[in-house]
Amino acid sequence: MKKILDIITDEMKKAFAANGYDENFAKVTLSNRPDLCEYQCNGAMAAAKTYKKKPIDIANGVVEQLKDSEVFEEVNAVMPGFINLKLDPAFLSGYMNGMKGAKKLGMDEVEKPETIVIDYGGANVAKPLHVGHLRSAVIGEALKRMGRFVGHKVIGDVHLGDWGLQMGLIIEELKDRKPELPYFDESFTGEYPEEAPFTISELEEIYPAASGKSKVDEAFKERAQEATFKLQSGYAPYRAIWKHIMNVSLKDLKRNYANLDVDFDLWKGESDAQPYIPGLIKDLQDKGLAYESQGALVVDIAEPTDTKELPPCIVRKSDGAALYATSDLATIVEREEDFKPDHYIYVVDKRQELHFTQVFRVAKKAGIVPADRKMDFVGFGTMNGKDGKPFKTREGGVMRLENLIADIDEAAYNRIMENRTVSEDEAKKTAEIVGLAALKYGDLSNQATKDYVFDIDRFTSFEGNTGPYVLYTIARINSILKKYSDTCENTENGEILPPSAEPEKTLMLALSRYSDVMLTCFEELAPHKICAYIYELSNALNHFYHETKIIAEEDRKKQAGYISLVTLTRDVLMTCINVLGFSAPERM
Repeated sequence: MKKILDIITDEMKKAFAANGYDENFAKVTLSNRPDLCEYQCNGAMAAAKTYKKKPIDIANGVVEQLKDSEVFEEVNAVMPGFINLKLDPAFLSGYMNGMKGAKKLGMDEVEKPETIVIDYGGANVAKPLHVGHLRSAVIGEALKRMGRFVGHKVIGDVHLGDWGLQMGLIIEELKDRKPELPYFDESFTGEYPEEAPFTISELEEIYPAASGKSKVDEAFKERAQEATFKLQSGYAPYRAIWKHIMNVSLKDLKRNYANLDVDFDLWKGESDAQPYIPGLIKDLQDKGLAYESQGALVVDIAEPTDTKELPPCIVRKSDGAALYATSDLATIVEREEDFKPDHYIYVVDKRQELHFTQVFRVAKKAGIVPADRKMDFVGFGTMNGKDGKPFKTREGGVMRLENLIADIDEAAYNRIMENRTVSEDEAKKTAEIVGLAALKYGDLSNQATKDYVFDIDRFTSFEGNTGPYVLYTIARINSILKKYSDTCENTENGEILPPSAEPEKTLMLALSRYSDVMLTCFEELAPHKICAYIYELSNALNHFYHETKIIAEEDRKKQAGYISLVTLTRDVLMTCINVLGFSAPERM
């Protein structure tokens, strides 16, 4: 199906062209004065300069061409030259009926599907997921689902931190605690154990202990650096420990990401990029891009159009070690070999913007990717507590993600039990669904780049711009449909009739924008705009519900149309929340 905005615009183009004006002036937008009209066209204002006419004269001529259009109920020219548009009720109901019978509710997939790699998650192995990992996982998962829904091939990669100094720290701490292990016996020649010499709980205690020790014990820190170097050089005993760390950590990470309903196609990490680094460095040198500066190897990235000075990208330290930029560039080399993506999207803390500007520019300058390759950095802000500072536990520490999820589930459970409409057992199951919606919607409803305050009371409220409010709207529709099926003999969905009152038309107008929202929001990489849309749609549904007798309606044809309309609303809401990464319970 054509987007509603495209249909309206096509009508306007015909009207402009019929009067001899360039159809490019026929741009239509949602009205910024919904009290006056539903859509508007300001093209007459711009055309006046080209055609040396008064804007109102151009507008009046266009309006005259539209007087017999089946799309519009009302078209007016308003001084100094605005064109105000109201859609015809019959046209609008016809569009609704087309949506309810169409694949993906009438949304046509993109004409040119792309292969897209989304790099998100970015957890470090051997460490538990904490609140700082929330935004990358939630935003990245939503973007991945949004891209797939509109028709792209999207590959999600967690890109784990699995190759840095933390590995050497763990190895040396383990050596101090369990020196008898065969990994530390240089004369050992047998097979290393298959079972890890630590549990996930022990591993999560070992790393912070080692990290703390390295800050006060210089000798220990040097040992850890040496162990890291040996690991990265292929030393077999340390590679065996590293595999244990990976196996134990990955199992736990997958469990925690699953609790967020987040999954990845690739569970790769920095270690996977290492084989590509020597060739990358050689290529940068052979092309004359990399040069020595104070012992380090760097690549200039500055461009004449830059408004501020950008430092060179360091690709090898003076001691020969690689850096994050080196690893990220090598990862792009690997992804080009494996997937040849049309588009890269990185979902990372916004404080890393300079880093990714450097990486993207080097990748293009070196020809690792073509100069026109789309490479987007989606930088996100901080999740803060009510004090405006980064979110902490009551004790002031960094909160584990699973504890945060447990807290919001408990808050959702308490909200549900206030109503006492379900059993305790059902309330607990429902609370997990509602809690996840509260958490994800609370994050996604904010523009990614902005910091936001994590307010558990507001996020779990069944009123206002929250996830639970949207779910409550879906539950309300389910309740209407159940009552209808219980009380009416003929429960087939009827044809949606032209709206006869404002609440009904407002709901249809909101529904008609669904395709445009889904396609545009992915183009703009803006999940917060889907949240704004489903909040608006929920408000429209609830206004319609309060102003309309649905179950008590005696005109069966009219009632069946109402049922079809609320069913379509539910289907749109369910589609949107699934794309955002959460689901809805049958009732609340």
